[in-house]
Amino acid sequence: MGKRIISQARGHGSLSYRVRARAFIYKIKYPMHEGNAVLIKLLHSAAHTAPLMKLSASNEVFYNPAFNGAVQGQSMTIGGNEIKPGNIIMLKNIPVGTHIYNVERNPGDGGKMIRTSGSSAEVYKRYDHNVISVLMPSKKEVMLNGDCRATIGVIAGDGRLLKPLMTAGKAFYKYKTRNKLWPRTSAVKVNAVDHPFGSGRGKRIKSKIAKRWAPAGRRVGHIAPRRTGRGN
Repeated sequence: MGKRIISQARGHGSLSYRVRARAFIYKIKYPMHEGNAVLIKLLHSAAHTAPLMKLSASNEVFYNPAFNGAVQGQSMTIGGNEIKPGNIIMLKNIPVGTHIYNVERNPGDGGKMIRTSGSSAEVYKRYDHNVISVLMPSKKEVMLNGDCRATIGVIAGDGRLLKPLMTAGKAFYKYKTRNKLWPRTSAVKVNAVDHPFGSGRGKRIKSKIAKRWAPAGRRVGHIAPRRTGRGN
């Protein structure tokens, strides 16, 4: 009798395959009112790759990714048109060529794009009908409403991926924080009871196409692939 393969165990959501809820206690958002904000504290969040700023504005506390050069006690502006790192401004009031991050996809959603450490987008073009083009880090152009807000500057924490993990334990806890499976083991290397591709017999590996409606223990390999094999 076999046992649950990894894809089944992850779907079941045991303690081994469940993200830590306390890692996501800080929610990034923008306040709905304009005014001044003060940087109370710089924080580390296990759920985010960048350090976070704890900001206070009109008795409301909110969190935003920290920018390069952020200092505790620093003052920032919500609204207006002053181009200064940390200020939260509407896209229509930001000059072309300015680096921005934590960009709203729709006005008032609190920021959904460009939130990883070391990243930033750029205000690229202006169009009629209050449409602003933003150049993403991937060099892709995205059209947004001019009333969407963004933070001026570049997110802190650049070079995070350059630092080696050094030990397997550090890698384990890094991926566990985000509910990622590590270490990853090839299916053909495990025991026969652990995976349909397992055991040491017949390691002549070919592409295997799983049936769309196969049960979880058999739904492994290529699932409804558009094509397999090497292209001509």
